[in-house]
Amino acid sequence: MNTRPNPAVVGQRAARQLPRLALYLLCLAYIIPGLLGRDPWKAAEISAVGHMLALVRGETAWLSPALVGFPSDGSVLPYGLGALSIQWLEPLGGEAFAARLPFAFLLLATLTLTWYATYYLARSEAAQPLAYAFGGEAHPIDYARAIADGSILALMASLGLLQLGHETTPELMQMFAIALLLLSLAISPYRPMAARWAVVAAPIILAASGAASTALLLTLGCAVIAWKSSAQPLRQLLPWVGVAALASAGTATLCGAWITRLALTPSTMLLFPKLLVWFAWPAWPLAAWTLWRWRLQLNRRHIALPLMVVLIMLGISLGMGNSDRALMLALPGMAVLAAFALPTLQRSFSAAIDWFSVFFFSFCALTIWVIYIAIQTGIPKQPAANVARLAPEFVSRFDPWALIWAALATVTWLWLVRWRTGRHQEALWKSLVLPASGVALSWLLLMTLWLPLLDHARSYRMLIERVAQHIPAHACVVALDLTRGQTAALQFFGPDWHVVAHSSLEAAQCPWRIQSVSMRHALAAAPTGWRFVHRERRPTDDEESLAIYRHATTTHPTR
Repeated sequence: MNTRPNPAVVGQRAARQLPRLALYLLCLAYIIPGLLGRDPWKAAEISAVGHMLALVRGETAWLSPALVGFPSDGSVLPYGLGALSIQWLEPLGGEAFAARLPFAFLLLATLTLTWYATYYLARSEAAQPLAYAFGGEAHPIDYARAIADGSILALMASLGLLQLGHETTPELMQMFAIALLLLSLAISPYRPMAARWAVVAAPIILAASGAASTALLLTLGCAVIAWKSSAQPLRQLLPWVGVAALASAGTATLCGAWITRLALTPSTMLLFPKLLVWFAWPAWPLAAWTLWRWRLQLNRRHIALPLMVVLIMLGISLGMGNSDRALMLALPGMAVLAAFALPTLQRSFSAAIDWFSVFFFSFCALTIWVIYIAIQTGIPKQPAANVARLAPEFVSRFDPWALIWAALATVTWLWLVRWRTGRHQEALWKSLVLPASGVALSWLLLMTLWLPLLDHARSYRMLIERVAQHIPAHACVVALDLTRGQTAALQFFGPDWHVVAHSSLEAAQCPWRIQSVSMRHALAAAPTGWRFVHRERRPTDDEESLAIYRHATTTHPTR
């Protein structure tokens, strides 16, 4: 059993930093695919974009953004950011691209902040590797850079971030704020003034993004760490943490963000480990290894700070009924913990991660390619038949540029596998190259080869276009029993309809009515004063359909 206070033994050769060009290209391959050429998907993304459009069109107040019939969830800052981007950048690529662009920068900023937080934590004396008797140990700065490179790879490799991290939703701004909070305490011994500003700004951003309870819990955790710390720069942050708590509470009150959605049950507690295992892979096993190997330093800043963030977010996710979006906010802290496992990682553990990544992501890439070929050529027949059954009415189209980018990404993956399976790599971050690259490969292939198919399956465009065949443009439409996503889709894809809530006074004057119904049940009799027109459903979902009614006194013809 290892009882040394510091388990890290690292030589200078192992402290090489990841080549900057390779790191930048990997980040671009992870962030850029999916920015263009797709609609907002159901249900959270189209709902968020719907709130942004409501702000742009002046249908709701900027300090309490609401969707038709749905109260505000307190996400003032992300919705406002998206609305401003739509106003300024819509001519560049449409409303969906304009709304998505600032959130792509938020993802990039989260990766960057996580790198710097890990870098400054790794520079602390407690995190540095043991000195060799005759020299040759890693230089402190080189060691910190190598550990930081590992953290950004661990964050990108997390499977749960693959889709949620590329959506236009408030959770991306919340994750950015948590990475900023990590950085604030990490840089306190080096840049105290910047740390003070950051520790105040991060909870305010969280509260203005619909996560007021999270902001207060995290400020409480930061206060405990600062109070218990023996480091003077960290203790000096304590008054500023108090200011952050008060400011975030005031911000939440102003934005109406005090929303409680607790859903803790025995069944959710039993299912939570299953969600965590796949969602946070491979960060969680590395983070667990860090806690074991550094167990004698759990009170040190480089372990205590990310551990505090992870524990709070795991508790919030569990309390919200295994919310994957709350669990996503634990990933920056988990990536920092995972990075500190690298200098203590056993060769067998590292090899297991490598070989799992090789087989898993190679199988994923092969599956994507086989189904793509089946879509384009009809061969093999069984995958083509499965696509036709699961995505009826889908019409494939060939995009040569998508094929070129996908082929380049696949060749690069094969080269990386060959490089990693060599026996000459000694860098600390080597074990996370294949997981991060495999995730980037999978996302790029999905956003090139499968993008038309995924857009067909996850977009409301076709459903709303069918509904628009029966309702004229610029008409007033009453939304009844629609989800937040369906209501947003009416505004985004509809031909300039004026959508109102069923409970509003304007509803009495509207000649059209849309109601959510299930295809498995027969339609009830038309409401008094209304005539049934038609029922339309999403081609890829038998459970989701909309019934269209026209007021009995209206003279508007169907189209």
